Amino acid sequence: MKVICIGNFPPRQCGIATFTENLVKAMLEAAKIHAVSLDMEVIAMNDCGKSYDYPPLVKNVIRNNVLDDYIRMATYINHSGANICLLQHEFGIYGGESGVLLLALLRRLKIPVISTFHTILQKPSFHQHEVMRRIAAYSSRIVVMNSLAIGFLQDIYAVPARKIYCIEHGVPDFEKDQADLLPAPSNWKNRKVMLTFGLIGRSKGIETAIRALPAIVSKHPEILYVVLGKTHPHILHYAGEEYRESLQMMVKEMNLEANVQLVNEYVDELELMSYLRSADLYVTPYLNKAQITSGTLSYAVGGGCAVISTPYWHAEELLANKRGHLFDFGDFKGLSEIVNRLLDEPEQLLDLQTRAYDYGKTISWPLIGKAYLNLFVSVILPGNHTLTPIHTKMDIRYPDFSISHLVRLTDHTGLLQHARSSVPYFKAGYCLDDNARAIIVCLLAWNRKNEPVYLDLIYKYLAYLTFMQHKDGSYANYLTYGHTLVDETSDDAFGRVYWSLGMLIQNAPQDSIFRLGLELFEYSLPQIDKLTHTRGFANCILGLYHYLKRFPDQEKYLMLVKKLADKMCDNYLHHKKKNWHWFEDKMTYDNGILPAAMYRAYEITGEAVYLQIADESRIFLESKCLKGNWLSLIGNRRWLHLDQDYEMFAQQPIDAMAIILLYESAWKATGQKEYANKIPYAFDWFFGKNDLNISLYNAETKGCHDGIEEFNVNLNQGAESNIAYLISWLITEKYFGQAFE
Repeated sequence: MKVICIGNFPPRQCGIATFTENLVKAMLEAAKIHAVSLDMEVIAMNDCGKSYDYPPLVKNVIRNNVLDDYIRMATYINHSGANICLLQHEFGIYGGESGVLLLALLRRLKIPVISTFHTILQKPSFHQHEVMRRIAAYSSRIVVMNSLAIGFLQDIYAVPARKIYCIEHGVPDFEKDQADLLPAPSNWKNRKVMLTFGLIGRSKGIETAIRALPAIVSKHPEILYVVLGKTHPHILHYAGEEYRESLQMMVKEMNLEANVQLVNEYVDELELMSYLRSADLYVTPYLNKAQITSGTLSYAVGGGCAVISTPYWHAEELLANKRGHLFDFGDFKGLSEIVNRLLDEPEQLLDLQTRAYDYGKTISWPLIGKAYLNLFVSVILPGNHTLTPIHTKMDIRYPDFSISHLVRLTDHTGLLQHARSSVPYFKAGYCLDDNARAIIVCLLAWNRKNEPVYLDLIYKYLAYLTFMQHKDGSYANYLTYGHTLVDETSDDAFGRVYWSLGMLIQNAPQDSIFRLGLELFEYSLPQIDKLTHTRGFANCILGLYHYLKRFPDQEKYLMLVKKLADKMCDNYLHHKKKNWHWFEDKMTYDNGILPAAMYRAYEITGEAVYLQIADESRIFLESKCLKGNWLSLIGNRRWLHLDQDYEMFAQQPIDAMAIILLYESAWKATGQKEYANKIPYAFDWFFGKNDLNISLYNAETKGCHDGIEEFNVNLNQGAESNIAYLISWLITEKYFGQAFE
């Protein structure tokens, strides 16, 4: 059996590195004891720009913020002959927002993944929640170190119980290594020693223990509080030694120099064991309840210290059954009372130490290593039908349709253009095409279920269009929040208005709305001859298509469709080259709209050349956007030019919507079922089948985020993104769960 472990590894100095090293050694030792053939290697995580002198066990490294490293390592693992990938997960190890780059590796693996979760948050951020859910989906088994974590994974992250195993944090085998332990430091002689160890930072709450000392010193002047550990590297990078210096100042101001020792060292395993066996008490005065695992706490229990802790999650469980004492967060008086009581009653102190030490024997590293080996065997055992299949498909459960965020962005004037997070951003004001396409959302929703809210919104958005139209039929594009018109327009915006008005004419819920829509539509007609850009042509074709669906005998408008489609054909033929089948010299945004319009033109007119160009341009677009098992859109960081590279970030929801419109148009025009099957495929882009492997839909706000960046999702939820999502949902709904043969 071959296992590849991914995580931090010494000589990198952090708790995960120590854990990974100890676990690997424990598994190798357990395999030797139980005659299990085990080959192990490690892929170590490096912060970019840093390197370490790793031992031979580390065969490869991943630079945390280099996407290509993750993809390269996935290929390496798949061809390594490994049976299991053992992942150590902690926030801050992997690159991208909340470690999102790790998903690029996991989605490509073809062997079972077992993930050890060192942190499980009760109130995760959007990125933390999505990353954890996807790691869980790609994992055949998940190991936690606290039974409370099982409930969190089930309730917060929707992880099936059958995937979750609880294996406690291992501790050294103090009994076995007793003879090798070092003597206590000379300055500990005749002292009662209270110890805290680990990487130092404000969350450790060490000031609480220092504040407790005067009351302890007054009764037990022999007390010595030892804080063992270096400042956490990330804290050192951003804040230097500010926290340590503040502790030193506190000690001096409280005249505790004789009773506090701050040891700025990162000690090896044997030194740490020696410190723990020599100490009398151990305290973790952490400030935050939300800590599911603490390796330092486990080690202190294993070392037989009388452990006193604040009631964070791991402490509550590990110190149950009289294995330790708890005091409230920041309660230095409560801490001093517990310490004084234990020092006053040596038999109680000894009993607590004995209970802790005895429990530590049950979670020693050799036993933990054997537990992991048993888990590995159960996963790869032939005929194990309970194993979650490799490449677990992320179970997409489409949410119910909701316009709650669209309503949130709408005031008495119309639809606001942007949002900061999910909060309407008044400074950006309103724009024409957002309000136009919002009409499309409400028309589709009204036809699905004629609820009054959709009608009320149509009135608002149509009033905005009416206000923005000039006497010549053109439109102003922007309106400030203070209702100042910005007379800037574009072919895109005009075309989108025409698209929405055409759909309004076809599907108006009331005659009065129909009449106004028809009036605006006809009044704008002269402006179409002034359009010069391809997307303006395409959007107008979409509007004319819907108009002709209601009035198929209107020859004038049919001729206008042909005129616009012919212009698109001219553009296509002008730019077409052997390896470039597109309407312009570059591919930018909203690309699917262009072949979609050609399919609509073909459906209305029957002109074969429109179908030919629609097919050719669709195939070319697919060659750029369907490279893998998910939709990979052209980002707006740098557009795609002929024979040049392009950026896949930042990808926009409008482009996913355009692909969906393209496939629906192709399906309606040709009746070829392959296009109908691709509609939900494209829609899944919104739910994580994308290059970042992260959903853009926010279940809390019912909104859609603004796009995919290189290392994160853009967390703003503006109007265009939400319109794109809602239109996509309404188009795709009829294809949910269907497969056309």
